[in-house]
Amino acid sequence: MKSISRRNFLKGAVTLGGMVSVFPEILPSSVFGANAPSNRVTLGHIGVGGQGGGVMNGMLHLEETQILAVCDCFKDRRESRAKTVNDHYASKREKGTYKSCEAYRDFREILARPDIDAVVVATPDHWHVPAAALAVRAGKDVYVEKPLGVSIAENKLMRDVVRQYGAIFQYGTQQRCFSQHCGFAAELVRNGYIGELRSIDVIAPNGATGGKQDPQPVPDGLDYEMWLGPAPVTPYTTDRVVGGGRWHIYDYALGFIAGWGAHPLDIAHWGYPHIPVEYEGTGRIPEDGLFDTVVDWDIKGRYSSGVTFTLKPGGDKTTFTGTEGWVAPSRGGITASSESLLKVKIKPDEIHLLQDNHHYLNFVKAVKTRQTPASDIDSAVQSDFISHLGDICIRTGRKIKWDTERETIVGDTEAVRMMNRARRESWGLI
Repeated sequence: MKSISRRNFLKGAVTLGGMVSVFPEILPSSVFGANAPSNRVTLGHIGVGGQGGGVMNGMLHLEETQILAVCDCFKDRRESRAKTVNDHYASKREKGTYKSCEAYRDFREILARPDIDAVVVATPDHWHVPAAALAVRAGKDVYVEKPLGVSIAENKLMRDVVRQYGAIFQYGTQQRCFSQHCGFAAELVRNGYIGELRSIDVIAPNGATGGKQDPQPVPDGLDYEMWLGPAPVTPYTTDRVVGGGRWHIYDYALGFIAGWGAHPLDIAHWGYPHIPVEYEGTGRIPEDGLFDTVVDWDIKGRYSSGVTFTLKPGGDKTTFTGTEGWVAPSRGGITASSESLLKVKIKPDEIHLLQDNHHYLNFVKAVKTRQTPASDIDSAVQSDFISHLGDICIRTGRKIKWDTERETIVGDTEAVRMMNRARRESWGLI
């Protein structure tokens, strides 16, 4: 919830040529009592497909929020989600209908609205940083689904923008709140309960191959030009857009090395807030079909401290091994070298990492209090660097060395060029 002065400042600060927005009526205080709109965080949702729709439903059922806008390139999707929001608020009034949520094709119309405090970005991966960076520049706080950018340069840009504008940023890895045993494992590592850390071993679900390449007509109701956005212009196919292509085509993503790897890599960084300085490994880039992100990866690395690191395909787990034991959290649970380790009570004067048990509410609280949320921009950028550097070492076929101070690859000109990507001029942010 921004102050009135900030709202007034935003009026006219973000304009779109030729666009006129009519802001819907705000729900009356009688509907929500102490959580009246004046005390609530107003949200716009950019991308409301599968994951985006799930996050929207999570935010919708918080008493501290009010959703005023949804945006998607698919007409039926955005209109359906807007109806879900409006029906939900109508049910709270226990009579009639109510319209407080508008559906948009172009997310910039949401950014132009001074009555929206924050946005949730749950688009395909290639839109994450462009949409979120423009939102922050428009004065919004942001919740951004994982993974972060499609290049190291995009990640740096996102961090710079968040810092410059003083925005609240929450990374949508979710396990830092919803899976509290992950935080407990990180606390065990940080507080030395497994002794001196020796290795971190991460597994994440493998990628995919295939995808039909034959061009097809663009479906009615899809703004394919907007869907492509900063990515290269390519013919429409179902597998590219609504199939697995949005996760497994290099124009739009790094594949599951980042898309799923973001979860256990985030926990690795939470328990040991550094990133490896050396990377080498193997993997396969599919050649038959539409999908061309790395699969079957096998990455080995080393931190400056001498701690070793591996990233391999498998389930979803981060294993920390020390001189006195090991602990392995995953989304589904936690195991350790001994039962006694799992019964440890972190002392009051030791490092405590857990903030909340609800990831979405944690973001909303941060917007209100201006306190750093659980999944902050710095940890998002650092953990995302690991998947990018692993991808680069596979694509070059060489060992990669990373300078943590200058945040650049050293001694390899080709690899340095791979830290950035060309984007279509109309959406170029870097």
